Formats: sequence, C-alpha cells, structure tokens
Amino acid sequence: MTEPNPYGDGEYKWGPTPGTPPGTPPTGAPGVPEYDFPSPTLADGVAGAPTAGYGYPGATPAPGYGYPQSGALSPLPPGANGTPLVSIGDITVVGDSIITPSGTLPLRGAVWNATDMSRTEEKIPTHAIILAIVFFVFCLLGLLFLLMKEKTTTGFIQVTVTSGGKHHATMIPANNAGTFQMVMGQISYARSISAM
Repeated sequence: MTEPNPYGDGEYKWGPTPGTPPGTPPTGAPGVPEYDFPSPTLADGVAGAPTAGYGYPGATPAPGYGYPQSGALSPLPPGANGTPLVSIGDITVVGDSIITPSGTLPLRGAVWNATDMSRTEEKIPTHAIILAIVFFVFCLLGLLFLLMKEKTTTGFIQVTVTSGGKHHATMIPANNAGTFQMVMGQISYARSISAM
C-alpha cells in the first residue's frame, strides 16, 4: 500500500492545497469562476443576489408545464356549459359534446358499446385447505372447510363511442362482478341523452 500511483507523475494536482486549513475559500484569480458555471448576466438580475424565481418568495411562475393556467383547467368545446353529465373512464359527456383524449365528438347520434372482458374465478383458499387437513386428523368435520370459496374478478370492461366520424375506446378495470352492470348503467344513460 506504500507504492506510488503508477499512473500519476508524482505531483499532487487536485483538491485543496496541502497544508491549508479546512473551510478556507479557494484561492483563484478574482472574477474567474472556480467551476465552469456561466457568469451571471443582467437578465439574471443583480450579481450575487438571488432573484425571484422557483424556490424564492415573490416569484411569479412562468406559464408552462406544471403550472395551472388562468381560466379553465381544460379547454371546453363551444356550447359546453362545463358541467359533466356522465363520465365513463376517460370519456366525459359535457353539454352537447363528448370529450375524449382523442378529440371532441358530437353527442347527438353517438353510438355507445361495451364489451365485458372480465372473468370471475372461484377457488378454495389456501387457509381452508390447511384447516381441512389439520381438522381431518381430529375429526371428519374438518372436510367442511373445503366448502369455503373465494371469488376474484380480473380483467377490463371496454367502452367504445363513435360519433361524427371519430372513434374512441377506453378500458375500465373490473374490480368486482358488479362492475359491468355499473358501466352498463352509465352507458344506458349516455345512450338516452345522445338520442335527444
């Protein structure tokens, strides 16, 4: 461990100068940045004083990503009064139009469809099998634990809307066996107001 660095030329070239106490500012030429940061300009404000901006009080954030714009949060089509009548996944019916991520569709004459792509499985849970084995040794009543069933629903409900030559589809996760009936209730309401 006392061997010198074979790649170095023996001269110490980085870090603080040997023998300077900790906390001493580096000695460089005045006006030359210690690191390669750009020099502050008049557009940045007074040199040395923090300007109002992100993280400083008195800042007026520039409009853009992450900052809410003044007025409505989302652009509404003309004639929409802003009150959602029904919302199915990412499809929202507002006034006389349907707002989707793929564009705004007219409400009148819209065709709504739903496809159930979910499935419900029924199985005996693991703890029921263990209890049946344990209590079978003691008495035959342990077999009654095998009557325990557990239902799990997985999959999606696909909802499609077509109107004005445009088409949009969304997938709604099925959390339980009644999800399809709930979505069909919303679709029947959307069908009734699109027939007006």
